[in-house]
Amino acid sequence: MKITAVQVTPLAIPLRQETPESPWAVGLGRQIIIQVFTDAGIVGLGEAFAYGVPSAVSAVIEDLTPLLIGADPTQPEVVIDRLAQAASLYGRRGLGLFALSGIDIALWDILGKVKRQPLYRLLGGTEPKLLPTYVSLLRYYNPPEVAQVVARCLEAGFHAVKLHQLDVKSVEIARRVAGNDVELMLDVNCPWNKDDALAFARVVAPYRLAWLEEPVWPPDDYVSLAYVRQGAGMPIASGENEGTVYGFQPLFLREAADIVQPSVTKVGGIGEWKKIAELAVRHGTQIAAHSFYFGPGFVATLHLMAALPGCTYVEVAACTLEAPLFQEPFTFRDGKIAVPEGPGLGVTLNTEVFGRYPYTATGQSLNVRG
Repeated sequence: MKITAVQVTPLAIPLRQETPESPWAVGLGRQIIIQVFTDAGIVGLGEAFAYGVPSAVSAVIEDLTPLLIGADPTQPEVVIDRLAQAASLYGRRGLGLFALSGIDIALWDILGKVKRQPLYRLLGGTEPKLLPTYVSLLRYYNPPEVAQVVARCLEAGFHAVKLHQLDVKSVEIARRVAGNDVELMLDVNCPWNKDDALAFARVVAPYRLAWLEEPVWPPDDYVSLAYVRQGAGMPIASGENEGTVYGFQPLFLREAADIVQPSVTKVGGIGEWKKIAELAVRHGTQIAAHSFYFGPGFVATLHLMAALPGCTYVEVAACTLEAPLFQEPFTFRDGKIAVPEGPGLGVTLNTEVFGRYPYTATGQSLNVRG
């Protein structure tokens, strides 16, 4: 089997309008969908990280495509290693890895379809699963809005909620609404130096957070993050901005986090994510993948979390796209989500969105054929 063509489609499917509004809504409505075509008629689906840089990531994939044409898609490790060397000048984090991640996901989807097995079985899983989820909120303008959204999520059946606020009052009101039996997490997105981060952690400690996520800038300052972890009085989570298993090694060696959060659309794809998870198990560190996505990256995360040890919650966005990327709806039950059982990723692309929601900076999808 050989790869015959690659189609990269940057999209701008907006989030469905909801109340309250969020300053994050505009930036989150971007996606990059990758389709890898083969001479056997099998098509693999992938997703590359797109927020803020869809045109740049698409251009990297376009640049790498000639190396894909004629390659065997059922050997994802071999293909990605070759591409990684070619993409090294794009960086071992950022654009190059975003591109490799999307391609890798598509190759694993092809492999699952060839083997006629769901991806989680290829990765070592043995049985269908319902995975526990936490609902990941947007950032809102004030504490009453946070309270409103937390209440809505509890009504929807979620038992764990993650905030993205930077103020103590929002944490306090979220705990009051959630009660004592709901897990509450807080992701602050790398705003502080180590001393300010530690001071904030100590102030919010009484609200019994399941974890405080990425409190230190820059995110790869693992010396400072370890300092915060030692004095925070609560678990620390990190890793969504890290890339490759080599990038994660200093995080583990510094014992900088209690929970690691590899992102399959950022770290290099499924194969690299699997290596990171295996490293986490060896260090006795829990995994709660970053997966604030709506496309193949989210589905790939479900399969990885179902197959590998050490995995805890799946992150589910507390918002929806105006039009779905897949024909099949996701199945939720009592705060848990079902892993697709079809071959590969087990989902069917809703190609209707291609014509309706092109990313406006390009005006059209990028089609590269060999």
